[in-house]
Amino acid sequence: MQDDILINWSPQETRVAVVENGVLQELHVERTLERGLVGNVYLGKVARVLPGMQSAFIDIGLERAAFLHVADVWHRQPDGEPPSMARNTQAQIPIEKQIFEGQALTVQVIKDPIGTKGARLSTQISIAGRMLVFLPQDDHIGVSQKIPQHQRDELRTRLQHLAGSQGGGFILRTNGEDASDLELSEDIGYLRKAWTRIKDASVRLPPLSLLHQDLNLLQRVLRDLVGESTQTIKVDSREQFEALKAFGLEFMPAASEKLQHYKGERPIFDLYAIDEEIAKALGRRVDLKSGGYLVVDQTEALTTVDVNTGGFVGARNFDDTIFKTNLEAAQAIARQLRLRNLGGIIIVDFIDMVREDHRESVLAEFRKQLVRDRVKTMAGGFSQLGLVEMTRKRTRESLAHMLCEPCPTCEGKGIVKTARSVAYDIFREILREARQFNPREFRVVASPKVIELFLDEESQHLAGLSEFIGKPVSLQSEAAMGQEQYDIVLL
Repeated sequence: MQDDILINWSPQETRVAVVENGVLQELHVERTLERGLVGNVYLGKVARVLPGMQSAFIDIGLERAAFLHVADVWHRQPDGEPPSMARNTQAQIPIEKQIFEGQALTVQVIKDPIGTKGARLSTQISIAGRMLVFLPQDDHIGVSQKIPQHQRDELRTRLQHLAGSQGGGFILRTNGEDASDLELSEDIGYLRKAWTRIKDASVRLPPLSLLHQDLNLLQRVLRDLVGESTQTIKVDSREQFEALKAFGLEFMPAASEKLQHYKGERPIFDLYAIDEEIAKALGRRVDLKSGGYLVVDQTEALTTVDVNTGGFVGARNFDDTIFKTNLEAAQAIARQLRLRNLGGIIIVDFIDMVREDHRESVLAEFRKQLVRDRVKTMAGGFSQLGLVEMTRKRTRESLAHMLCEPCPTCEGKGIVKTARSVAYDIFREILREARQFNPREFRVVASPKVIELFLDEESQHLAGLSEFIGKPVSLQSEAAMGQEQYDIVLL
């Protein structure tokens, strides 16, 4: 498979599309205003030390001073143990004996500012790579706890050998479990260069300077998305192309050679109708070329994918129709998982197949398509109920959660009460109010559709209710109201 990466940049938003053989497979979005500070390294200045709270306020050039607690001050253990954060309260050295007002201090943001609270800081620096996390102040080699125990020792030995004796510690992330020695070596080289730049900047720049910023989406493209199958990386901004080229030449020379500045008159995403594909990926229904379709439902606990034959009647018999629909669906589902970035538990309900060889072929095709996914996936076989259960690692927000919000009318349910149901709710509410209060008149304020129903089909019932309670009931249409919304005003 050959792929191209298209980058659409604007001051407020960066969008990256991964296109394989002309078909959109992945979409990554980053918005400028939503980018946090976590991971950024600053040369801060100690503004105030608070011995009573065992904490300090550090000025890092933001609107509010950031907060540093003694538990987040890194120091080397005196007994020769591996360096660590002083988490044991009894072993902690008082903060007033470690830092002083006016001191320049290299710090890293570990929690973004929230409301009136400033950012939270740590003096232990960690730099995240594609598969590794570099701890320049440590000598420890660690492996993610999520990797099975029997693999950890082997991976730790490999990593110790590749890291050499240049100093610094590394932690292997979960997605580095199957990485080759070459990939790990490239990540180690990138991380060491990043740390060298931070050290150099901390000497050259004045306090309150930003020394290192966690990679933006454009830079992560070179680090995480570019592989041997990547043909081109097209960027539609001259300024961003030059910045990315400079970054690539320093850290990832092989990837930077594939960069191109797109100068076409048409918007870059129009080349492969990317915006149309995004609109489809936000819908529940996905049409297949054969006439069948998928229905994708994302819930809090899991995602379900239902396969339907739809209008597909092209095969010679019913079994073949089902088999061919399921085969096409297996390819489409794997693509939708990547495009929508669906993670967690996923249940796929293929159309029931009688023949065992058909089930095996569909499952084999599904697993073959999942292998192309850069995110870790695991698919089981068909259950007794004919369902395929699988998991896909959550790496970031799904496309729907990133671009959409719950509907204010249905509040995320996907359905609303009918106008007649709302009308009958209003009848009951007026009866309830009439028992408690004695107004001159009841006024119903509701959506146009509900008011129209009162004036037409339910007019006789409304007149009967008014006669029963002995009070007039007036109607007021409010276009801004949702179908389930209404007010009963006592006049």
